[in-house]
Amino acid sequence: MTHRCKKSSGLWKIVVWDEPFFQGKKHEFTTDCYSTLEHGFSTVRSCKIESGAWAGFEHCGFQGQQFVLERGEYPCWEAWSGSNAYHVERMCSFRPIACADHGRSRLMLFEQENFQGKRAEMSDDCPSLPALGWGSSTVGSFLVRSGAWVCSQYPGYRGFQYLLESDSPAGEYKHVRELGSHAQTGQVQSIRRVQQ
Repeated sequence: MTHRCKKSSGLWKIVVWDEPFFQGKKHEFTTDCYSTLEHGFSTVRSCKIESGAWAGFEHCGFQGQQFVLERGEYPCWEAWSGSNAYHVERMCSFRPIACADHGRSRLMLFEQENFQGKRAEMSDDCPSLPALGWGSSTVGSFLVRSGAWVCSQYPGYRGFQYLLESDSPAGEYKHVRELGSHAQTGQVQSIRRVQQ
């Protein structure tokens, strides 16, 4: 059974600036921001996560590359995008990650789409799926039993990031295209739990 989360299950706060190094126009958010343009920002150029975990997106409407933002400071775009395969200099929407539960996270991975083929279950971070014995460079589907996870394209949590949440429709990700609007490949070689 997949653990369901509620938006009220935690407190979130992100402070954003329209210039690098916490300069320029500043705004605080405790809920979703569908479009930074609606708040007078063309993009976010620096931010601080004061509480909770957040998902940032390259485009408005939670589209494009995803960035998992955990508690701490992000003085410039390289701080949240530096390990991605393609550098993205903007973040135009973001939302809290309600299901982040680092201590109780469970995830199942499947070799093929629709939960078919070889499978593995995880409850801890894995910096290298190949080193763990996963025979393929791709994962066909995921079932998030609890918590939130960030999958990375390459070992060592590098490359494109894909956020998986147990409160996303039943925690089921049957196909690569369900990983996000920027998902081009099922290549996943490292996985870690999102820290709250």
